[in-house]
Amino acid sequence: MKIQLHDNGLHLEFAPLSLLKPVAELRMGILTFEERWEEFFPDAEFCVATENYLQKKYPLEKNWDLSVPANVIPNEDYISVLNGMNHDTALYFGEIWLGMKGSGANILQYKGEAPIIISKRWHLFQKNDIVLKNDFKLLTEGIDSQRLSDSVTVIGDRHLIFLEEGAKAEACVLNTNEGPIYLGENSEIMEGSLVRGPFALCDNAGLKMGAKIYGPTTIGPFCKVGGEVGNSVFQSYSNKGHDGFVGNALIGDWCNLGADTNTSNLKNNYSNIRTYSYVLGAEEQTDLQFMGLTIGDHSKCGINTMFNTATVVGVSCNIYGGNFPQKYIPSFSWGGSEFVDFEFEKAIEAANGMMKRRGLELTSDEIEILKDVKKSH
Repeated sequence: MKIQLHDNGLHLEFAPLSLLKPVAELRMGILTFEERWEEFFPDAEFCVATENYLQKKYPLEKNWDLSVPANVIPNEDYISVLNGMNHDTALYFGEIWLGMKGSGANILQYKGEAPIIISKRWHLFQKNDIVLKNDFKLLTEGIDSQRLSDSVTVIGDRHLIFLEEGAKAEACVLNTNEGPIYLGENSEIMEGSLVRGPFALCDNAGLKMGAKIYGPTTIGPFCKVGGEVGNSVFQSYSNKGHDGFVGNALIGDWCNLGADTNTSNLKNNYSNIRTYSYVLGAEEQTDLQFMGLTIGDHSKCGINTMFNTATVVGVSCNIYGGNFPQKYIPSFSWGGSEFVDFEFEKAIEAANGMMKRRGLELTSDEIEILKDVKKSH
């Protein structure tokens, strides 16, 4: 079976996190949306339907057996209905599209357990609690954890801590009273760290000494994190290696937050938050009281950077200075209290400089995608 994971018209809803990738590659809980679908369909082949400019790297395939919205969190009822659907059928939950085979000419209404729908950027942290718990059960049920060191202090149920092969934790405090704690392959929690679940430390990621983590939080593959973090999602290959606070935040790929970077997640007057929307090209009113930084792929900030509540930073930005920068920072910006254009070749050089430390570099397709983003954003 070939399954198409469709952006479902939500590409800009998840920007800037989705500016360089399809919605299917975004991570929350423990898994990306695509990885989660792969768990339910382990023998299937997957493709994506995304924006035209991204098809340089993610080519559109027209021949597929089942198309589903990438932003939906599957459950057993939903998967069972998809498997049993006749050809030329479209599945809906009310007016929400859930899947299609063939032409989709025949409409079927879904009556099972409602799946979780992720339709706004901030849902990635707002709904991370339930998704992380579901992912933990999906990945660990019936499987034995690696042994947890005797030097670790556990508060709550030890069975809610799971270590994949090569995972390490020493002389830290792990609290599972509010949810599970998952350590991916070759991940490490260093000594002195304090962690309250639900929490996921994905493959090859690490918590630095003395880190303070409040769940629900996800640290994606190859990320290195220290200081204080609450209810945040790091995608992959990003670093917050030192003290400073990040809360209700979304951190893209290949980001670096300098020492003592601090992000506000609550307005002084406790009112609901407005944040920049790539859909509107202007600020959008939300019903959230807490929202921190959202920072796109390949963006960096210097030491002692301070971000206002709900600041949105595009891709390939370089931010520094002692004042609060503006709340929306367009892609390819360089500066602090004032910004200038980050020259494209220098931005590519900066991105590759970080990537080469991990033995990687931008492909020609990825460079072309970045060119498109620079032209349009």
